[in-house]
Amino acid sequence: MTLTGAQAFQVTFVVWRESLEALLVVGILATWSLRGGPERKRKACLALAAGIASGLLLALSLAVVLVSFESFLSGDGQDILQFVMVAAAACLIVHMVMWMRRGGGQMSSELRPVARRSSELGNWLGLSILTAVAIGREGSETVVFLYGLLAGASGTGVISNLVSATLGLFAASLSYLMLRWGANALSWNLFFRVSEALLLVVGAGLLMTAVDRAIGLGLVAPLSGPIWDTSRVLDDGSGLGAFIAGLSGYRARPELLPLLLYAAYWLAIGYLLRPRRQLLLAA
Repeated sequence: MTLTGAQAFQVTFVVWRESLEALLVVGILATWSLRGGPERKRKACLALAAGIASGLLLALSLAVVLVSFESFLSGDGQDILQFVMVAAAACLIVHMVMWMRRGGGQMSSELRPVARRSSELGNWLGLSILTAVAIGREGSETVVFLYGLLAGASGTGVISNLVSATLGLFAASLSYLMLRWGANALSWNLFFRVSEALLLVVGAGLLMTAVDRAIGLGLVAPLSGPIWDTSRVLDDGSGLGAFIAGLSGYRARPELLPLLLYAAYWLAIGYLLRPRRQLLLAA
């Protein structure tokens, strides 16, 4: 595999994860709002559809703004914007994982009464706005993630990225059906823990890309030359090594600053994800 393969995997994985979350939100809202007579179901469907369309339009607008803003920049301006977006994507991934760990599990219990109440009171505008906000959030996160991934990588063209995104959407739809039909057989907790781990690995890769760009722009100094060289064991420029490098931030010849930041990233993740019992003792 090559760096292009790592980029394709990242795009597919991010689209899969964000699309699955969006489908779960829509599924919860639909389950609790599509109750009652045919007329009530029809209005609920229209409200959900309007909310989904509005949320997607919001995410698309963000993408247009980012691309348009980049087109006005030139030279270092574009490089700095791409550096900022790569760093923002890495931070957003960590924030999303932390949110899912600490509050995301309550999302279903919070959405259900709101959807049910909106349906019972005929508050279709409220249901539509709730759907739009949920979809817009997931869509905007996807835009930031993909912009950061594509700004930090090289090689692949538009067609390859579209194929990867389509695969991600298909995988999300399949995963949603599996979770709905096999809820008793599948462990939702294990399912999301594995995806969270992969997200954090992608976040580490984005962090290293941001650091490389910052060094290339002269914003920071690498602090040293290469500390070691493992390219004979696993070269980060070709084959499996390139895939791992693109995905996780592995460097065969790391300098001091990237190495320190990479270690700090995983130490911070370990601290933030420490067991709840330790959190209570610390309090």
